[in-house]
Amino acid sequence: MKKYHALVAAVGIAVLSAGAYWYQREPIRPAREGRSDATAHGPTSAPRPAGAGAPAGGAGARGPVAVEMAPVQTAILSEAARAVGSLRSRQGVMLRPEVSGRVIALGFRDGQPVRKGQVIVQLDDTLAAAQVRQAQAQLSIARANHERNRELLAQNFVSQAAVDQTAATLQVAEAQLAVARATQERLRIVAPFDGVAGIREVNVGDYVGPGTDLVNLEDVSSLYVDFRLPERYLPQLQVGQRSQVSVDALPGRRFEARIEALSPQVDAQGRSVLIRAVLNNREGALRPGMFARVDTLLSSKTDALVVPEEALVPQGGKQYVIKAVKAEGAEGASWTSQRREVSIGLRRAGQVEILHGLDRGDMVVVAGHQRIQRDGTPLRPVQIGERGSSAASAPSAAGGTRDAQRGTAAPATSGTKVAARN
Repeated sequence: MKKYHALVAAVGIAVLSAGAYWYQREPIRPAREGRSDATAHGPTSAPRPAGAGAPAGGAGARGPVAVEMAPVQTAILSEAARAVGSLRSRQGVMLRPEVSGRVIALGFRDGQPVRKGQVIVQLDDTLAAAQVRQAQAQLSIARANHERNRELLAQNFVSQAAVDQTAATLQVAEAQLAVARATQERLRIVAPFDGVAGIREVNVGDYVGPGTDLVNLEDVSSLYVDFRLPERYLPQLQVGQRSQVSVDALPGRRFEARIEALSPQVDAQGRSVLIRAVLNNREGALRPGMFARVDTLLSSKTDALVVPEEALVPQGGKQYVIKAVKAEGAEGASWTSQRREVSIGLRRAGQVEILHGLDRGDMVVVAGHQRIQRDGTPLRPVQIGERGSSAASAPSAAGGTRDAQRGTAAPATSGTKVAARN
């Protein structure tokens, strides 16, 4: 049986080998040969449609490139630096007594305006008033003694030394009266300037010592706004410059401010300079301590050349635009492309300033740059609202290339979609 199995296996292997050899030597049929050749060469070997081999931006048989264009315009551009700061009252003070005493009267109401010299807090001055009267009496006696001695000196009844002594006594009495009056005045706390009184910290009957907080007084007719700017702005800053101030508490409102002072020292930690501006607050809408956003006007240009930001084509650290050059011919006006290197300045709200490279009135391409590969490419301007419809007559080169790879002609709808995306 083992020999029989081995013989059957050998015969099977021989039959399979012969079949494989016969299959490999079978001649290739014409149909398969055609398909194999097509597969070997790939879809790109199929004949290209007319104009499919033309460059993407070239005219060739495909016609001008549909692009959107915009003119170089003039605009007013302002350069401003933004910072945050805090509002401060032009004058502000916390009223405190210099001597101790008991509060016997308050001459203000919380949050009400007060005038300069108005009594804010009156401390008990009974003892001080008595000392003033005592000093006045001593002064009267000293003055009378001095006058009497001067008369006696004229009659040679007293010496000059006696007159000098009474004169000195008179001066001491005058000084004592001045001290008593000053002590009495210190018991009357008055407003040092016109302003608005805050919330009182004491009441009638309270005993206060030297330095006790009584009430704050703020002059809010005009306010200071203190803010910082980086040191690189120092050459553009000067006293008198205008600033715009806005606060979160009053959205939509902006207040005019003017720079009043620049700190002579730059902060070594943040490399910034402290700036103080003043703004009018006659309406009383602002309060000291508010958080403020400050926009300081550094420079302004009234005739800056601007183009849409979409016109810029950055390459290799430089900025370019594609200028549309208009030429008048027998068949009418035509447009061609011209690559221009430009220098840019400020950017504002979708526009960019052109410092060099363009003139006012020049036309630049703002959409369709990728389809322009070289200078002199014919252009066909389209309106923004007409891109989807008018671009149907200018099939996309990219669309034509993809259709050529499939071995078919590029339909018009394919060009319409690509032009709309461009």
